[in-house]
Amino acid sequence: MTPRLVSSLVVNALIRRVGAAGGIGTVVAKGDATAGALLLSCCERGVTRRLIERVLDLAGVYRWADVGPDLPNQEAVVSDYLTRRRRSDPDLWILELDIAGVERFAAEIVAEG
Repeated sequence: MTPRLVSSLVVNALIRRVGAAGGIGTVVAKGDATAGALLLSCCERGVTRRLIERVLDLAGVYRWADVGPDLPNQEAVVSDYLTRRRRSDPDLWILELDIAGVERFAAEIVAEG
């Protein structure tokens, strides 16, 4: 297993990269600074298109996995899901990243640590 970056560092890097590329990154819920799980609400023009979470696979490598409801563009359903996830895991970070191709930014961060 390779060493990993602490959660707060990954969050800051994602928000800075998205902002530098002209998008908007927001911390919806702050989790544990060291080891909190990361869930991204991938948006385009304010509409949630996809929810992804950073997971550790069996090989000890981080990757992004789709989570949540099948119809993420229904904001009430997404909001309910995020509320339940946060209630069950208070250490969970929830970020909203609003930029075209947000998955690219997430993939870069996972590749780096």
